[in-house]
Amino acid sequence: MGPTPCGVDGVNFALYSSRAKTVDLLVYFDPTSTSKHPSLRGAFSRWFPYDPINKTGDAWHVRLDGIPRGGGVDPVTGAVAPLVRYGYVITGPDPPHKYDRWHPDVLLCDPYAPLIEGRRVFGDDNARQNGEKGVSTSAIDFDAPAFDWEGVTPPGRRPEDLVIYELTPRAFTRDASSGVEESKRGSFLGIAEKAKHLVDAGVTAVELLPVFHFDEMEFQRAKNPRDHMLNVWGYSTMAFFAPMTTYASAGAGPAAASREFKHMVKTLHQHGIEVLLDVVYNHTGEGSSYPFSFRGIDNSTYYMMEDSKHPYKNYTGCGNTFNCNHPVVQNLVLDSLRHWVNEYHVDGFRFDLTSCMCRDQNGTPMVSPPVIRAIAKDPTLARCKLFAEPWDCGGLYQVGSFPNWDRWGEWNGKYRDAIRRFAKGDGGLKKEFAQRISGSSDMYRVNDRKPYHSLNFITAHDGFTLRDLVSYNSKRNHANGENGRDGANDNESWNHGHEGDDGASDAVRATRWRQMKNMHMMLMCSQARSIHWSPYDRGTPMVLMGDEYGHTRGGNNNTYGHDNHLNNFDWNALERTRGEYFRFWSGMAKFRVEHPLLGRADFLRDDDVTWHEDNWDNEESRFIAFTLHDRGSGGKGDLYIAFNSHEFFVDAALPPPPGGTSWCRIADTNLPSPEDFTPEGKAGVGARYNVAPRGALMLMAK
Repeated sequence: MGPTPCGVDGVNFALYSSRAKTVDLLVYFDPTSTSKHPSLRGAFSRWFPYDPINKTGDAWHVRLDGIPRGGGVDPVTGAVAPLVRYGYVITGPDPPHKYDRWHPDVLLCDPYAPLIEGRRVFGDDNARQNGEKGVSTSAIDFDAPAFDWEGVTPPGRRPEDLVIYELTPRAFTRDASSGVEESKRGSFLGIAEKAKHLVDAGVTAVELLPVFHFDEMEFQRAKNPRDHMLNVWGYSTMAFFAPMTTYASAGAGPAAASREFKHMVKTLHQHGIEVLLDVVYNHTGEGSSYPFSFRGIDNSTYYMMEDSKHPYKNYTGCGNTFNCNHPVVQNLVLDSLRHWVNEYHVDGFRFDLTSCMCRDQNGTPMVSPPVIRAIAKDPTLARCKLFAEPWDCGGLYQVGSFPNWDRWGEWNGKYRDAIRRFAKGDGGLKKEFAQRISGSSDMYRVNDRKPYHSLNFITAHDGFTLRDLVSYNSKRNHANGENGRDGANDNESWNHGHEGDDGASDAVRATRWRQMKNMHMMLMCSQARSIHWSPYDRGTPMVLMGDEYGHTRGGNNNTYGHDNHLNNFDWNALERTRGEYFRFWSGMAKFRVEHPLLGRADFLRDDDVTWHEDNWDNEESRFIAFTLHDRGSGGKGDLYIAFNSHEFFVDAALPPPPGGTSWCRIADTNLPSPEDFTPEGKAGVGARYNVAPRGALMLMAK
């Protein structure tokens, strides 16, 4: 499928459509040509009578020769533009089948297009290469020299060494405070320039919110409550093989986006940072009426259909559920994943609303979904990390039971909720809290899994940031245009006595910062990684971009459409916290990677941990402490860890340290910086320790 260069100036084009009557291929190698005036036209069939001449089964294919290498002058860079643009015009039987959606007046993009030409500047619909507003075309770059990876290979990090940082590509360097040259802000090159910050933060992998090409102006196609916003998060994929065109620097276009994405990956790999992609195969950005590609090529193959006035099944919350377990669509998904591994050297994927991919084309959940199994078994993807968001918007909730094949890790939403509730002081949570930080054995052991199958997180792109989690009781989403109806209501947040930042007392602010440190320490101490590495281990903690300095979205827990300060990383705020909160945050992340007791391949045995608790059913107790024992872990020493969610001090009796050692303080979130975190250990700890209210403590035997 897709375009394959052959010979001196030939290209073979192949397209799947089981329903089309006629297919016309339009090719443009002059950058000034418009969609209605192609440079070449290739017919797959004669119009009258219907007579396919280049078709095998349901694959339409044609070779065109005479396509020049190099296609004119690029109006942005002044260089020779090697892009060849193309698209399809397709008609179907008359009358159409009830599920058909033919658009013979629309130039459709190839589902396998490696590049997309169109808008070149984010949010500027006039910034197009050929001035043709509203038209996007498939594109291929024939003359691009092979990218020089300079011998840089993927880091191949062990899962126990991963701390994943969820990053919004545009928002990371969009703000002027980033110090990035203006033409590079919000681009792949901007991310590359900030690799050192990621290293300083203790991050060992980035998870990029969607970078497959999408239409950031989708909300403006028609009048609606969201038409004042731009899609910044990108969860509306239009092309599964093409990098986001507007993430190229200086509006340089799709070929530059491809090169610069590779430069970003190479730079991050040079710094020991893996690159994971958040991918959306559960639906597309075509919407219910917008034809871009799949809808006008073979609607009932690519989408799940139903008999109603709303013909598209909706398990995604966005409509048009992608029909991933159809053999043709399954092949597209696998080809797309392989493309990003082979061509762009990415290290893994997080699959949005993955439970949608566990349904057959009627929407029925499958025990062994073919596409999920094929991804797990594919040899090209064998080195990749695979993370599922194991639920969908149709009620299929699979946390702890997602089809696994010993390959798939899962976003553990139950972990998130339990940590939030214990931190804010809810009662009756000691048992569940202990289970979550020790690997969620109640969910994973019963399904023959390991702690590393749980991906632990407290915050993510959707929902409150860590700072808003301790600053707001209720979401504040009115800026989204939906009267506050959007976004989750069950946030398990607490404002500590004052809603929002404005007017909060110094005492309230101090408690909030301490609570943020507490939750970050809980995450970094949770068991979810393997001591004995195998390429299939998946356990790791995930943190959210901006939480390292306390980013606030003003209580908005659904900022998908705000191309402004609500999402943009504030580099000035980072500098203000560098010597205090950021020091603690990054130090704990690095300490987790360095200390082998903070993650195990198997669930904790009796001799691995001592829980200092004799009343697990005490509904009023909000204090928990335990010791992780060093059993030949490289001499790092036992760890004593305590969390106090009471409003009062707890005078804790410490267990005797192992023979020949004494307890040294690593972290006490109640102390001012730099005493709150001393990675080398602070000596002088006695037989008891007064654990502060809303505090966390870590000691190490040395």
